Amino acid sequence: MPRTTTSATAPGLDLDTMRSRITLLENQLENSLKKSIRSTPLGPSVAETPVSSIETAESRIGGTFYIHHGNPALGQSPNMHRSLTHKKRMYGQSHWMNLSVVLVKDIAKMIDMQTKDPTKQAFSEKVFTGMQKCKRTARLVKRQREPPWPCPPTPELPPKNIADDLVDCYLRTYESVYRILHVPSFKRTYEAIWATDSEPDSVFLIQLKLVLAIGATAYNNNFTLRPSAMRWVHEAETYLANPHLKHRLTIQYIQIYCLQLLARQTAAVGEDMVFIITGNLLRSAMFLGLHRDPAHMPARTLFANEMHRRLWTTITELCLQASIYAGCPPLMSQDDYDTQPAGNFDDDQLENDEAIARPENHFTQSSVSIILQKTFPARLATARFLNNFTSSGTYEETLQLDSDLRTAYKTLRDTLRAFNPIHGNLPSDFQIRLVDVTMNRYLCAVHAPFFMPALSDAKYAYSRKAVFDTALKMWYATYPITDSIGIPLSNSPTPPARDDFQRMVTCGHGFLRSATMQSILMIAVEMRTQLQEDDGLSPTPLRRDLFAILEEAKAWSIWCMEAGETNVKGHVFVCLMGAYTQGLAKGLSKDEIAKSLVVAADGALQRGMELLERMIENEVPEQNAGGLGDLSLDDLTPEMLADWQSIVSCAVRAE
Repeated sequence: MPRTTTSATAPGLDLDTMRSRITLLENQLENSLKKSIRSTPLGPSVAETPVSSIETAESRIGGTFYIHHGNPALGQSPNMHRSLTHKKRMYGQSHWMNLSVVLVKDIAKMIDMQTKDPTKQAFSEKVFTGMQKCKRTARLVKRQREPPWPCPPTPELPPKNIADDLVDCYLRTYESVYRILHVPSFKRTYEAIWATDSEPDSVFLIQLKLVLAIGATAYNNNFTLRPSAMRWVHEAETYLANPHLKHRLTIQYIQIYCLQLLARQTAAVGEDMVFIITGNLLRSAMFLGLHRDPAHMPARTLFANEMHRRLWTTITELCLQASIYAGCPPLMSQDDYDTQPAGNFDDDQLENDEAIARPENHFTQSSVSIILQKTFPARLATARFLNNFTSSGTYEETLQLDSDLRTAYKTLRDTLRAFNPIHGNLPSDFQIRLVDVTMNRYLCAVHAPFFMPALSDAKYAYSRKAVFDTALKMWYATYPITDSIGIPLSNSPTPPARDDFQRMVTCGHGFLRSATMQSILMIAVEMRTQLQEDDGLSPTPLRRDLFAILEEAKAWSIWCMEAGETNVKGHVFVCLMGAYTQGLAKGLSKDEIAKSLVVAADGALQRGMELLERMIENEVPEQNAGGLGDLSLDDLTPEMLADWQSIVSCAVRAE
C-alpha cells in the first residue's frame, strides 16, 4: 500500500503555523504593555526624587561648605540641615561644624564685602595674607615635629621621675573612666623595668609609651612633651601596622589599640581619623569574642572575665564617642553583643577568684565606667538619630530622646552623689566633669538641629533653651574661672592654675575639645540672636557673664596655641565672634561692625603668628628625612626662611 504524504507534510505545516502564531502573540503582548505603561501615572522614583537639596556657602576666610538639607522622601524636613560637606568630608548633625556655618556666613560675608570696597581693600587683604602666612608656618611646625615613618619602637624612656608622673597623670584621668588596664599588674611590670638592666618586653613597652603619651597631655600647661608623645604614638602605630597580626591578636593587643585611640586624640596625631580606626578595633574585639559575655565562654578566672567585660565597655564607648565627634553613623547596635557590664570590683580584688563584687553604693575603681555604661542605650539612640542619613529627624523623636537622656542623666547624678565616704574614696573632680560634659554633649547634640529653626519658630523654643543651657554647662566644666558676678579672672596678673581636666581639653584634641568649641559657638549664636531680636532704642542689656565667656574663650584659644595648637582658625574664629557680638551690643552699623571684624581678625592672626614662630624656635626638630625634606620651597616665605636659617645658625654655634 502506498504511503500518503499527508502525514509527512502536516508536521511542517503545523510548525510554521505555530511560529506565526507565537510571533503574533508576542507582538500583541508588547503593544499591550506599551499601552499599559503609557496609561499608568508615573509615581516618584528613586532617580526622580532628589536625595537632598544642597546649599553652597562660600567665603574667602572660611572656604566652601555644602549644606545638605533634609529629603522629604525619607520623611525629613527640607528646612533642616542634615549634614555638611567640607574639604571632601561629610559631617553629620552631631558635628559642631554644622552650626558654625550659620555664624560664619554672616561674619564672612561682611569681611568679603570689605575686600570688594576699593577704599578698604588694602587693609582687608591683610587678613587673607596673614591667614596664608600662618598656614605655611603651621606646615613648617608640623613637619618639624613629625617623626619618621615607619617609626620602629625603641627601648628609650624618659627619666624615671618624669615617667612616674606621666603614668600617674594617665591613671588618674582617662583610666579612671575608660577601664583598659589592670593597674596592679601594670605597675608591677612597670617597676620591674627600672629594677633590671635587661631589655623589657617590647609589647609592654609599646603599651607603656602610649600611657606616657596620654599622661603627657595633663603633665603641664604647655604640653612640653608633645614631640615625645607624638613619637610614642607613631611607634605604636608602626607596631599595629604589622600585617602579621594573627599571632598578636590578644587581649594585650586590644588594650594597646584602645590606648592608641586615646593617644591619637590627646597628641593630635590624625585625631580626625579616629572614627575609621574604631571600626578596626570593634571588629578585632569581636574576632576575639569580646562581644559575647564570658558566661557563654569556657570557664576562666575572675580576672579574665572582668577584664573581658571592662574592655568591651570601653570599646563600645570609644566607638560611640568617635561617632558623635566625626558626625558619622555609629555602625553598631545593642543586638550585636550580649556582654554584660563589669562588676563593681577594685582592681586588687580581681586577683582573688573568690572575690565578691562590692555594693553599688561602694565606690571602686570601676564605678564611673559602670555608671556611664548604663546611659549607653540612650546615647547610642541619639547618635543613630542624628547621624544615620535615613533617620526622619522629627521633633517628636527629639523630645523622646531628650526625655530618655535626662532620665539616664538623673540616675547617673543620683548614683554619683549616693557614694558613702565611709566606704572609701569618692569620685574625683576629673571623673565628675568628664561624665558631666559627656552627657551634656549628647543633650546639646540632640537639640542642635532645631536650634536654628527655634530662632524664628516658637514651637522649638525648648530646643533653643536646652542647647543654650547645656552649652553653658559644658563651658563652665572646661573653664570654671569666673567670680560670683561673672567677671572673668583670666586677665589677672597671675595666670590661674589649670587642673587635669582643663589640660586635657586645652592640650588634647578630639571629643572634649570639640565639645568645648561647640559650647562657645552655641553661646555666641544665642547672644547674636538676642541682640538682633531686640527692637528697643537703647543698647540691649545682656548678661555680663555671657560677654565674660567670650573673653574667656579668647584666653582659652591662646592657651591651646601655647600648648602647641597650630591651627590659628580657632583663635581667629573666637575673636571674630567676640567682635561681632560687641558690635551688635553697641548698636554699630553693618559697615562699622565689618571694620571691627577685620581689625579683630588681623590682631588674632598677628598673635597666632607670634605663637607659631615661637614654636619653631622652641621645639627641637625630629631627626627624620621626611620632615623638612618634604616641604616645598613654595610653602616658605622669605621671613620663614630667615627664621629657619637663624635657628640653624644658633644650633651650629652651640655645637
